[in-house]
Amino acid sequence: MSTAAPLPIRVVALYRFARFNDPQVIRQALAAICCGRGVKGTLLIAPEGINGTIAGTDAAIDEVLAQVRALPGCADIEVKESRAATPPFHRLKVRLKREIVTMGQPDIDPLAEVGHYVAPEDWNALIDAPDTILIDTRNDYEVAIGSFAGATDPHTRSFREFPDWFRAHRGELGPKPKVAMFCTGGIRCEKATAFLKAEGLDEVYHLKGGILAYLEAVPRDQSRWQGECFVFDERVTVTHELQPGSHTLCRGCRMPVSPERQASPDYVEGVACPACHATRTDEQREGYAERQRQTQLAAERGEAHVGAVRR
Repeated sequence: MSTAAPLPIRVVALYRFARFNDPQVIRQALAAICCGRGVKGTLLIAPEGINGTIAGTDAAIDEVLAQVRALPGCADIEVKESRAATPPFHRLKVRLKREIVTMGQPDIDPLAEVGHYVAPEDWNALIDAPDTILIDTRNDYEVAIGSFAGATDPHTRSFREFPDWFRAHRGELGPKPKVAMFCTGGIRCEKATAFLKAEGLDEVYHLKGGILAYLEAVPRDQSRWQGECFVFDERVTVTHELQPGSHTLCRGCRMPVSPERQASPDYVEGVACPACHATRTDEQREGYAERQRQTQLAAERGEAHVGAVRR
Protein backbone atom coordinates (compact mmCIF):
# COMPACT_ATOMS: atom_id res chain seq x y z
CA MET A 1 0.00 0.00 0.00
CA SER A 2 1.48 3.37 -0.98
CA THR A 3 2.11 6.10 1.53
CA ALA A 4 1.35 9.71 0.64
CA ALA A 5 4.44 11.86 0.21
CA PRO A 6 5.00 14.40 3.00
CA LEU A 7 4.22 18.03 2.38
CA PRO A 8 7.30 19.65 0.80
CA ILE A 9 7.92 22.55 3.19
CA ARG A 10 9.45 21.94 6.61
CA VAL A 11 8.50 24.48 9.29
CA VAL A 12 10.71 24.69 12.37
CA ALA A 13 10.05 26.70 15.55
CA LEU A 14 12.94 27.06 17.97
CA TYR A 15 14.25 29.03 20.89
CA ARG A 16 17.02 28.76 23.43
CA PHE A 17 18.10 31.01 26.25
CA ALA A 18 21.90 31.16 25.98
CA ARG A 19 24.69 33.66 26.51
CA PHE A 20 25.82 35.21 23.22
CA ASN A 21 28.82 37.54 23.54
CA ASP A 22 28.64 38.79 19.94
CA PRO A 23 25.04 38.62 18.64
CA GLN A 24 25.90 40.66 15.55
CA VAL A 25 28.36 38.04 14.26
CA ILE A 26 25.75 35.33 14.87
CA ARG A 27 23.09 37.35 13.06
CA GLN A 28 25.29 37.83 10.00
CA ALA A 29 26.21 34.14 9.78
CA LEU A 30 22.61 32.93 10.14
CA ALA A 31 21.30 35.51 7.67
CA ALA A 32 23.89 34.38 5.11
CA ILE A 33 23.08 30.68 5.30
CA CYS A 34 19.31 31.22 5.37
CA CYS A 35 19.46 33.57 2.41
CA GLY A 36 21.76 31.25 0.47
CA ARG A 37 19.52 28.22 1.01
CA GLY A 38 16.19 29.94 0.36
CA VAL A 39 14.99 29.69 3.95
CA LYS A 40 12.26 32.18 4.93
CA GLY A 41 10.89 33.23 8.29
CA THR A 42 12.12 35.17 11.30
CA LEU A 43 15.06 34.66 13.66
CA LEU A 44 15.65 36.98 16.62
CA ILE A 45 19.14 37.16 18.11
CA ALA A 46 19.90 38.79 21.46
CA PRO A 47 22.54 38.54 24.19
CA GLU A 48 20.11 36.17 25.99
CA GLY A 49 19.72 33.72 23.10
CA ILE A 50 17.81 32.91 19.90
CA ASN A 51 14.13 32.64 18.99
CA GLY A 52 12.21 32.20 15.77
CA THR A 53 10.37 30.16 13.18
CA ILE A 54 11.76 29.34 9.74
CA ALA A 55 10.68 27.26 6.77
CA GLY A 56 12.34 25.68 3.76
CA THR A 57 13.33 22.39 2.20
CA ASP A 58 14.51 19.56 4.43
CA ALA A 59 18.11 19.92 3.27
CA ALA A 60 18.13 23.69 3.80
CA ILE A 61 16.63 23.45 7.29
CA ASP A 62 19.16 20.75 8.21
CA GLU A 63 22.00 23.13 7.31
CA VAL A 64 20.55 26.03 9.29
CA LEU A 65 19.90 23.84 12.34
CA ALA A 66 23.47 22.52 12.20
CA GLN A 67 24.72 26.10 12.42
CA VAL A 68 22.31 26.93 15.25
CA ARG A 69 23.43 23.88 17.22
CA ALA A 70 27.04 25.03 16.87
CA LEU A 71 26.23 28.22 18.82
CA PRO A 72 27.21 28.49 22.50
CA GLY A 73 24.72 26.63 24.69
CA CYS A 74 22.62 25.41 21.74
CA ALA A 75 24.04 21.95 21.03
CA ASP A 76 20.93 20.18 22.31
CA ILE A 77 18.34 22.78 21.29
CA GLU A 78 14.91 21.26 20.77
CA VAL A 79 12.81 22.26 17.79
CA LYS A 80 9.13 21.86 16.95
CA GLU A 81 8.51 20.75 13.40
CA SER A 82 5.51 20.69 11.10
CA ARG A 83 4.93 20.50 7.36
CA ALA A 84 3.27 22.87 4.91
CA ALA A 85 2.15 22.57 1.31
CA THR A 86 3.40 26.06 0.48
CA PRO A 87 5.93 28.39 2.16
CA PRO A 88 4.28 29.95 5.23
CA PHE A 89 6.56 33.01 5.08
CA HIS A 90 7.17 35.49 2.28
CA ARG A 91 10.53 36.84 3.40
CA LEU A 92 13.52 36.33 5.63
CA LYS A 93 14.15 38.49 8.71
CA VAL A 94 17.17 37.92 10.97
CA ARG A 95 17.15 40.67 13.58
CA LEU A 96 19.09 41.81 16.59
CA LYS A 97 17.01 42.42 19.72
CA ARG A 98 17.57 43.34 23.34
CA GLU A 99 15.46 40.31 24.35
CA ILE A 100 14.34 37.28 22.35
CA VAL A 101 10.95 37.64 24.02
CA THR A 102 10.24 41.11 25.37
CA MET A 103 9.19 41.27 29.01
CA GLY A 104 10.99 44.48 29.93
CA GLN A 105 12.45 43.07 33.15
CA PRO A 106 16.23 43.30 32.63
CA ASP A 107 17.11 41.50 35.87
CA ILE A 108 15.21 38.32 34.96
CA ASP A 109 17.57 35.56 33.82
CA PRO A 110 15.99 32.26 32.72
CA LEU A 111 19.46 30.70 32.70
CA ALA A 112 19.75 31.28 36.44
CA GLU A 113 16.40 29.86 37.58
CA VAL A 114 13.10 28.82 36.02
CA GLY A 115 10.09 26.78 37.03
CA HIS A 116 9.65 23.03 36.66
CA TYR A 117 9.27 21.75 33.11
CA VAL A 118 6.24 19.50 32.57
CA ALA A 119 6.13 17.16 29.57
CA PRO A 120 2.99 17.35 27.40
CA GLU A 121 2.11 13.79 28.41
CA ASP A 122 2.06 14.82 32.10
CA TRP A 123 0.31 18.17 31.65
CA ASN A 124 -3.27 16.90 32.07
CA ALA A 125 -2.56 15.45 35.50
CA LEU A 126 -1.08 18.74 36.67
CA ILE A 127 -3.84 21.02 35.44
CA ASP A 128 -6.59 18.62 36.53
CA ALA A 129 -5.39 18.90 40.14
CA PRO A 130 -7.82 21.13 42.09
CA ASP A 131 -5.02 23.16 43.73
CA THR A 132 -3.33 24.13 40.44
CA ILE A 133 -3.72 27.72 39.26
CA LEU A 134 -3.47 27.68 35.47
CA ILE A 135 -2.38 30.88 33.70
CA ASP A 136 -2.23 31.60 29.97
CA THR A 137 0.74 33.92 29.35
CA ARG A 138 -0.22 34.82 25.77
CA ASN A 139 -1.83 37.99 24.44
CA ASP A 140 -5.58 38.55 24.61
CA TYR A 141 -6.28 37.95 20.91
CA GLU A 142 -4.45 34.61 21.09
CA VAL A 143 -6.39 33.48 24.15
CA ALA A 144 -9.68 34.40 22.45
CA ILE A 145 -9.02 31.80 19.74
CA GLY A 146 -8.32 28.91 22.09
CA SER A 147 -6.91 27.92 25.48
CA PHE A 148 -6.86 25.15 28.05
CA ALA A 149 -10.11 24.62 29.90
CA GLY A 150 -10.17 26.59 33.14
CA ALA A 151 -7.13 28.76 32.39
CA THR A 152 -6.90 32.31 33.70
CA ASP A 153 -6.71 34.94 30.96
CA PRO A 154 -4.65 37.98 32.08
CA HIS A 155 -6.12 40.05 29.18
CA THR A 156 -2.68 41.40 28.31
CA ARG A 157 -2.10 43.06 24.97
CA SER A 158 1.62 42.28 25.07
CA PHE A 159 3.98 40.20 27.18
CA ARG A 160 5.37 43.43 28.66
CA GLU A 161 2.11 43.79 30.58
CA PHE A 162 2.40 40.41 32.30
CA PRO A 163 4.62 41.52 35.25
CA ASP A 164 2.23 44.34 36.14
CA TRP A 165 -0.76 42.00 35.84
CA PHE A 166 0.86 39.44 38.12
CA ARG A 167 1.84 42.00 40.76
CA ALA A 168 -1.69 43.44 40.74
CA HIS A 169 -3.23 39.98 41.27
CA ARG A 170 -0.56 38.32 43.42
CA GLY A 171 -2.72 38.54 46.55
CA GLU A 172 -5.53 36.56 44.91
CA LEU A 173 -3.32 33.50 44.45
CA GLY A 174 -2.92 32.66 48.12
CA PRO A 175 0.18 32.44 50.32
CA LYS A 176 1.79 29.38 48.66
CA PRO A 177 0.16 28.92 45.26
CA LYS A 178 0.93 26.14 42.79
CA VAL A 179 1.05 27.90 39.43
CA ALA A 180 1.17 26.28 35.99
CA MET A 181 1.74 28.47 32.94
CA PHE A 182 1.78 27.90 29.20
CA CYS A 183 2.28 29.70 25.89
CA THR A 184 2.55 28.84 22.19
CA GLY A 185 6.02 27.34 22.00
CA GLY A 186 7.36 27.56 25.55
CA ILE A 187 9.50 30.69 25.48
CA ARG A 188 7.12 33.19 27.10
CA CYS A 189 6.10 30.87 29.92
CA GLU A 190 9.74 29.93 30.55
CA LYS A 191 10.59 33.57 31.09
CA ALA A 192 7.38 34.06 33.06
CA THR A 193 8.36 31.27 35.47
CA ALA A 194 11.76 32.92 35.99
CA PHE A 195 9.87 36.10 36.84
CA LEU A 196 7.53 34.36 39.29
CA LYS A 197 10.49 32.68 40.98
CA ALA A 198 12.14 36.08 41.36
CA GLU A 199 8.89 37.35 42.87
CA GLY A 200 9.14 34.71 45.60
CA LEU A 201 6.96 31.85 44.36
CA ASP A 202 8.39 28.36 44.85
CA GLU A 203 5.96 25.98 43.15
CA VAL A 204 5.92 27.12 39.54
CA TYR A 205 5.47 24.88 36.49
CA HIS A 206 5.41 25.39 32.73
CA LEU A 207 4.47 23.29 29.71
CA LYS A 208 7.63 22.04 27.98
CA GLY A 209 7.45 22.85 24.29
CA GLY A 210 4.29 24.88 24.77
CA ILE A 211 0.88 24.37 23.24
CA LEU A 212 2.38 23.19 19.96
CA ALA A 213 4.12 20.28 21.65
CA TYR A 214 0.93 19.40 23.52
CA LEU A 215 -1.25 19.45 20.40
CA GLU A 216 1.26 17.24 18.63
CA ALA A 217 1.74 14.71 21.45
CA VAL A 218 -1.65 14.39 23.19
CA PRO A 219 -4.48 12.55 21.41
CA ARG A 220 -7.55 14.62 20.67
CA ASP A 221 -9.80 12.44 22.83
CA GLN A 222 -7.54 13.05 25.85
CA SER A 223 -6.92 16.73 25.22
CA ARG A 224 -7.86 19.56 27.57
CA TRP A 225 -7.30 22.10 24.80
CA GLN A 226 -10.32 24.01 23.51
CA GLY A 227 -10.32 25.90 20.21
CA GLU A 228 -7.37 26.61 17.95
CA CYS A 229 -3.84 27.88 18.56
CA PHE A 230 -2.60 31.09 16.93
CA VAL A 231 0.80 30.80 15.22
CA PHE A 232 2.93 33.61 13.88
CA ASP A 233 3.03 32.60 10.23
CA GLU A 234 0.76 32.27 7.23
CA ARG A 235 -0.98 29.20 8.70
CA VAL A 236 -2.56 31.62 11.24
CA THR A 237 -3.92 28.85 13.50
CA VAL A 238 -3.37 25.12 14.03
CA THR A 239 -5.34 22.41 15.78
CA HIS A 240 -4.55 18.93 17.09
CA GLU A 241 -1.69 17.14 15.31
CA LEU A 242 -0.74 20.66 14.14
CA GLN A 243 -3.30 20.54 11.35
CA PRO A 244 -4.24 23.91 9.76
CA GLY A 245 -7.01 25.77 11.58
CA SER A 246 -9.98 27.72 10.28
CA HIS A 247 -8.82 31.30 10.87
CA THR A 248 -7.37 33.69 8.33
CA LEU A 249 -5.26 36.80 8.85
CA CYS A 250 -6.58 40.32 8.30
CA ARG A 251 -4.06 42.20 6.18
CA GLY A 252 -5.33 45.49 7.52
CA CYS A 253 -4.69 44.96 11.25
CA ARG A 254 -2.77 41.63 11.25
CA MET A 255 -5.30 40.04 13.60
CA PRO A 256 -6.79 36.55 13.18
CA VAL A 257 -10.32 36.38 11.77
CA SER A 258 -12.66 33.50 12.63
CA PRO A 259 -14.92 31.85 10.04
CA GLU A 260 -17.92 33.61 11.61
CA ARG A 261 -16.29 37.02 11.27
CA GLN A 262 -15.18 36.22 7.72
CA ALA A 263 -18.91 36.10 6.90
CA SER A 264 -19.36 39.72 8.05
CA PRO A 265 -19.91 42.42 5.41
CA ASP A 266 -17.04 44.30 7.11
CA TYR A 267 -14.61 41.56 6.14
CA VAL A 268 -12.87 42.13 2.83
CA GLU A 269 -10.04 39.74 2.08
CA GLY A 270 -6.70 41.48 2.15
CA VAL A 271 -8.28 44.80 3.18
CA ALA A 272 -10.12 44.86 6.52
CA CYS A 273 -12.08 42.85 9.07
CA PRO A 274 -14.83 43.68 11.59
CA ALA A 275 -12.20 44.59 14.19
CA CYS A 276 -10.50 47.28 12.08
CA HIS A 277 -12.94 48.23 9.31
CA ALA A 278 -14.21 51.36 11.07
CA THR A 279 -10.70 52.53 12.02
CA ARG A 280 -9.33 52.64 8.46
CA THR A 281 -9.72 55.54 6.04
CA ASP A 282 -10.98 55.11 2.49
CA GLU A 283 -7.45 55.89 1.30
CA GLN A 284 -6.00 53.13 3.47
CA ARG A 285 -8.58 50.61 2.31
CA GLU A 286 -7.89 51.51 -1.31
CA GLY A 287 -4.18 50.93 -0.70
CA TYR A 288 -4.84 47.56 0.94
CA ALA A 289 -7.13 46.57 -1.93
CA GLU A 290 -4.45 47.38 -4.48
CA ARG A 291 -1.89 45.38 -2.49
CA GLN A 292 -4.31 42.43 -2.43
CA ARG A 293 -4.85 42.71 -6.18
CA GLN A 294 -1.11 42.69 -6.83
CA THR A 295 -0.69 39.71 -4.49
CA GLN A 296 -3.34 37.74 -6.37
CA LEU A 297 -1.79 38.62 -9.74
CA ALA A 298 1.62 37.50 -8.47
CA ALA A 299 0.13 34.24 -7.20
CA GLU A 300 -1.39 33.58 -10.63
CA ARG A 301 2.09 34.01 -12.12
CA GLY A 302 3.56 31.67 -9.51
CA GLU A 303 5.47 34.49 -7.82
CA ALA A 304 5.52 35.95 -4.31
CA HIS A 305 4.45 39.59 -4.31
CA VAL A 306 6.22 40.33 -1.01
CA GLY A 307 9.13 38.03 -1.65
CA ALA A 308 11.93 40.53 -1.14
CA VAL A 309 14.42 39.28 1.41
CA ARG A 310 14.83 41.55 4.40
CA ARG A 311 17.62 41.25 6.91
